[in-house]
Amino acid sequence: MKTIQKLKDLGFKLTPQRLAILNLLEGNTQHPSAEDLYKQLKPRFPSLSLATVYNTLEMLTKAGELQEINIKADKRHFDPNPAPHGHFLCRSCQGIYDLDFQTLDLALPFDAKGYMVEEYTLYFYGLCPRCRQGQGQ
Repeated sequence: MKTIQKLKDLGFKLTPQRLAILNLLEGNTQHPSAEDLYKQLKPRFPSLSLATVYNTLEMLTKAGELQEINIKADKRHFDPNPAPHGHFLCRSCQGIYDLDFQTLDLALPFDAKGYMVEEYTLYFYGLCPRCRQGQGQ
């Protein structure tokens, strides 16, 4: 896993708890919160604290391995895909989904009328296909 090597190169200590967090995040498209990860890992790691989960997620975000998603006012979520892309929040089921638009694939950095854009975040809100068909949760 390239993330493990990158963290080693940055001098971060790789504890069993941190490795378990990395494993849960790898390929995860559910956009978990720190609390979600904590609940999943606590049975296997009784000494795990929520602070450890938050610290690990912040470390991974600062290292460029995660995106922090603030699409919900009450909770931070995390995406292991750090590439710029949009996120969609279904107002009915509260699911968070990736939205990739080729037409919005902006190479970074870019100049926007004199402003040097180095990163961007796109949030969309509405109803997911399941909820539009009346099958939402």
